[in-house]
Amino acid sequence: MRSSIEGVLFDLDGVFYVGNQPIPGALNTLGVLDDRGIPYRFITNTTTQNRAELSAKLKNMGIPIVPDQLVTAPVATRDYLLANDLNRCFFAVAPAVLADFKGIEHVDRDADAVVVGDIGDAWSYDLLDTLFQHLLSGARLVAMHRNRYWQTEDGLHIDIGAFVTGLEYAAGVQAVTTGKPSAAFFAAGLNSLNLEPGQVIVVGDDIQSDIGGAQQAGIRAVQVKTGKYRQELAEESGITPDWTLDSIAELATIL
Repeated sequence: MRSSIEGVLFDLDGVFYVGNQPIPGALNTLGVLDDRGIPYRFITNTTTQNRAELSAKLKNMGIPIVPDQLVTAPVATRDYLLANDLNRCFFAVAPAVLADFKGIEHVDRDADAVVVGDIGDAWSYDLLDTLFQHLLSGARLVAMHRNRYWQTEDGLHIDIGAFVTGLEYAAGVQAVTTGKPSAAFFAAGLNSLNLEPGQVIVVGDDIQSDIGGAQQAGIRAVQVKTGKYRQELAEESGITPDWTLDSIAELATIL
């Protein structure tokens, strides 16, 4: 089984770093992959930074990643919007991420779609009601992800999944999710490696989006016990990873 691993798709936040603190062993693991000629990409639901900013952040932490190695939820969302002629959108996203949406018009009325990403404490009743009104007028609800929670240096915090679910309930619509656990998002990662699902593993800390999403896409998954990992939440999920490791530092043991 080990020799069949020909490529790796890594989650970032919680696997390589938490907040601005790198996780020990991350850089050494990439060195092992480079030495063995195993290609890798990074698939992330991070929607607070555009791809160039995220690459720069990682370089500052000593992780040499170039933008082309990043498969991000904002870029996947832009591709979805363009492919479906949703060219006029109302954005509830971090301002920096708009740089990844070239070719999409940002409008306040008559929107084809409402695009939702991470905006921290900018959530308010007025904003939610504005999104609700757009949805009632026929706009499509597009969520860059629907994570339940995320990990910071001081613990778990609520993520945008709760807001997406609330909008679905209120407006009677179903959101299109463009990041993980969307099968299309994992397919984009596979395409960037030019490999098939059975040749690749996904390494992540989120039992639902990373592990469950990968397995639904036919990809074996490695759970690391860093970042947002909580044993009780993993056990409640009903999802069984193909491997479980204490951290990314142990990845070489299964290659």
